[in-house]
Amino acid sequence: MASDAVHRIFGIELSPYSVKVRSYFRYKGIPHEWVVRSAARMDEFRRHAKLPLVPLVIAPGGESLQDSTPIIEQIEARFPEPTIHPEEPVAAFVSALIEEYADEWGNKPMFHYRWTYEPDQRSAAERIARETMPDADAQTLAGMADAVRERMVPRLSFVGSNPQTRDVIEASFRRQAEILEAHLARRPFLFGARPAFADFGAFAQLYQCASDPTPGAWLRERTPRVMAWIERMLAPKAEGPFEPWRELEPTLLPLLRDEVAACFLPWSDANARALAAGEPEFEVVLGGKPFGQQTQKYHARSLATLRARYAAQRTAELDALLERSDCLRWLRPA
Repeated sequence: MASDAVHRIFGIELSPYSVKVRSYFRYKGIPHEWVVRSAARMDEFRRHAKLPLVPLVIAPGGESLQDSTPIIEQIEARFPEPTIHPEEPVAAFVSALIEEYADEWGNKPMFHYRWTYEPDQRSAAERIARETMPDADAQTLAGMADAVRERMVPRLSFVGSNPQTRDVIEASFRRQAEILEAHLARRPFLFGARPAFADFGAFAQLYQCASDPTPGAWLRERTPRVMAWIERMLAPKAEGPFEPWRELEPTLLPLLRDEVAACFLPWSDANARALAAGEPEFEVVLGGKPFGQQTQKYHARSLATLRARYAAQRTAELDALLERSDCLRWLRPA
């Protein structure tokens, strides 16, 4: 489908942020070409990428875009219909908040399961090797898979995954999936009958989990509605309108209270404070258990962006919801 008239998405199937952007382009009906960042395409990728990360989107005019959330925001401004933002301001803010939670916190269970347990390590490493070196022989693929494992397993520390934090991360994964299972009982997408910003972020991480042996087996056994939603999100279509927030809140509020406010925002706040103090590591208590990791600059910017969004969209109704969910104290500027 290569053409100067289409966007080109460089990505790989095992990158949640790549499939997030691909799902968005499919939903919007924007002509695009999915380009696997294989060994054969690396020179082309490097010519356009400012960072060695996927996804990379090359617009028809040659402009290069990276970082999944800014990619979607920029493309949404150019192709506003069908919108991914609910009409109600409260629902629109919650959607953006969940999208950020999925990108920044939901990535932890995905990465943790994939590179902690041996069956998951082997499965992911072998799939990455096959995707990036499709023409390699068996011996070369095996060597590549071993190299991928050796490179990725030590990176668990980047997401705060270690024996001390394992229970916090795995409990968060199960809690998120169980909340979504209940919420999806009455609707095909998180905010009603069409996908919202939140769907793209949340689905992408759980799609990866579903593809890995350990979390995938759990999801298939315990959360069939979540699995069906993941499948819908691979090529989502509008099936109706967004729902009013009053109908969404009873089953979506638990995600804000028990995940966003209980895990993501206190962790993000602790990280930002550590960065401001010049501390290379930080620790925060989540669910009564210590969670420590290296300080991350990008995550601090993420929290600053959320707080700016809140300040710009603040209303009495939004404040009341954020108070009910215990999110408000974290979103007020420090």
